[in-house]
Amino acid sequence: MAKEIEIFQIDAFTTEAFMGNPAGVTFSNNLNENEMQLIAKEMNLSETAFISQSQSADFKLRWFTPTKEVDLCGHATIASLHYLFEKGKVSENQNITFETRSGIINCSIADRKYLMQIPIPRLSEFDGCKEEILDALDIDRSDVSDLPFIILNNGYLFICVNSLDSLWRIKPDFKKLKYLSESKKEFFDLSILTKETIESDSAAHIRFFAPYHGIDEDPVTGSACGPLILVLIKLGLLNNYMNNTFIKIEQGDIINRKGRVDVKYNSNTNELYIAGNAVTVFKGWLRF
Repeated sequence: MAKEIEIFQIDAFTTEAFMGNPAGVTFSNNLNENEMQLIAKEMNLSETAFISQSQSADFKLRWFTPTKEVDLCGHATIASLHYLFEKGKVSENQNITFETRSGIINCSIADRKYLMQIPIPRLSEFDGCKEEILDALDIDRSDVSDLPFIILNNGYLFICVNSLDSLWRIKPDFKKLKYLSESKKEFFDLSILTKETIESDSAAHIRFFAPYHGIDEDPVTGSACGPLILVLIKLGLLNNYMNNTFIKIEQGDIINRKGRVDVKYNSNTNELYIAGNAVTVFKGWLRF
């Protein structure tokens, strides 16, 4: 018997359709892993989120790129919160929990802004194949900051460049980046950042490359923008940060998918949060 599911496409980290980062979102208790992967491939978005019932949280949440399942996805979680809110399954000022491959994720909604807790990563200086990575990015060495490269325990590598122009000039060879991540096994994905911003009240601007996970350039990446605040603190680029207050991270402008991510870190409780808006672009039915 054929299956039929309702699926939404939701743009996260924006209030404007066709901006931010699009995610597929559906709710179903009757999909197996292979079907989820096929649906994500058919949607052909950076991630598609699958919500289902959970025994240990309010909902279970899984994220798939077109090629594989991932442990964490910020924008698809923000999109999932928006989906659940529009469906009347959650309400404002409610604590919402998701069972995920990264553990229980705590979320909430206030003033139509969706808030998500991000697991605290481990940060260390990266001493791997720096020159090969920079070659694959086709970046002039004069554009690269003297600050250390920072690697997270999930394989996200952060590299600081000197300006927005430096960031704009990067022309990655995605096949080379994918080969390096697969062969060297020293990193998975790249976050290139600069402290120069488009808007005066922003803290940083980033681009995110993830060919290892089947995504050449991700428009707006919550799972990178969140830990970025810890990277900035570690590198001494956020010395005036007031504990547990939001900063704004810019992403997506270069590929015409402008998005903004609010990030805060509470050093007293060692908790990290991202927040953003979302807008539904379309909904329809998949039959298979």
